[in-house]
Amino acid sequence: MKSGSRKKRRTIKHPTLMEIYNTLSDFYGPTGWWPGDTPFEIAIGAILTQNTAWSNVEKAIESLKKENLLEPYKIIHCNRTQLEQAIRPSGYFRQKAERLIIFCNYLIDKYNGKIEKMKQKNTSELRNELLNIKGIGPETADDILLYACGHRIFVVDSYTKRIFSRHGILDEKLKYSEIQNYFHKYLPQDVYIYKEYHGLIVWTGKDYCRKVPKCSLCPLNKYPIFNLQNDV
Repeated sequence: MKSGSRKKRRTIKHPTLMEIYNTLSDFYGPTGWWPGDTPFEIAIGAILTQNTAWSNVEKAIESLKKENLLEPYKIIHCNRTQLEQAIRPSGYFRQKAERLIIFCNYLIDKYNGKIEKMKQKNTSELRNELLNIKGIGPETADDILLYACGHRIFVVDSYTKRIFSRHGILDEKLKYSEIQNYFHKYLPQDVYIYKEYHGLIVWTGKDYCRKVPKCSLCPLNKYPIFNLQNDV
């Protein structure tokens, strides 16, 4: 074979994280994610949203407000059955009632029931505290840190794995911390961007990047797609 006659391998340029962010932001506009009237409400929502759709959490939050229970002291002192019935729309209501009580006891014991005091703590120390609370894993802890406390930390969820693995940017089998570190490394270290980016990912995953995707309608359809077989 003559020199120079070898075919060049075609390379595909992956979009940067900010290119994807800007594309989704242009498409959706500001998300205002995470919805909630107070930091405490946001923290409660983060616990209730485990294994359920946000629409169900909204119903549970409204029920807590109607029962006048959306305060840490009221949650730990109310009748357990009343609490369970209030959050029933979120599913796993007995388990989640226990987790809410545990979280509220922690908040009262360490911070006099005030998220405003909790948020003053160092991010890594506060994250370790949250992860030591029964029923709070990395995603829930980071939801609370970012949205309720305003700490600079990126939240990873199943939509993040699905969207970015389908576009060949990340391996869906990576650990939570590895994916989070990638976003921390290649995004501006900005709380607003972290909040909006997660909201944009949630909306895109819910609307388009489902288990059976709607690629032709997706705002990210201009970028290469590599894997539609994943089921995270």
